Amino acid sequence: MGGAGQNGPSIRRAPDGAQAGPQGLSTTFRRETLRIAEARRVAVEYLAASQRGSEHPVSERATDAVQLVVSELITNAVKYGRGLIELTLSRTGDTLTVTVRDGGTTLPVTRSADPGRVGQHGLEIVAALSQSLEIRPEAAGKRVTALIALR
Repeated sequence: MGGAGQNGPSIRRAPDGAQAGPQGLSTTFRRETLRIAEARRVAVEYLAASQRGSEHPVSERATDAVQLVVSELITNAVKYGRGLIELTLSRTGDTLTVTVRDGGTTLPVTRSADPGRVGQHGLEIVAALSQSLEIRPEAAGKRVTALIALR
């Protein structure tokens, strides 16, 4: 499958007369074949679709931040998770919610900043780029959710 979503992205659209553009996107990846660049591409395409008809386009800086957050969360799920990986994106106004789920039960831990540490700065980066970061166990694994300001 070469890293493409298991069944392709599923996009929810606003009902007739509501805000233009997709309301959310959810896609599932196989850990074994996932390329992180594919997850970033899905996020960029979702952002582009979500801003069609919007008075407030997403800045390049915000798009870069979203790509980095998606990359770090997906990388964490590939390295430390189990089973399928689900990426869900949902835009509400000027905020994007990025959620990554996998079947692993070990929750990632945010560490304090340490410029001498090599590696393991992913969640530190995600927390710095996000308005909030939530890590929760679920019946089938774990969920990591980041809220990112788009303006």
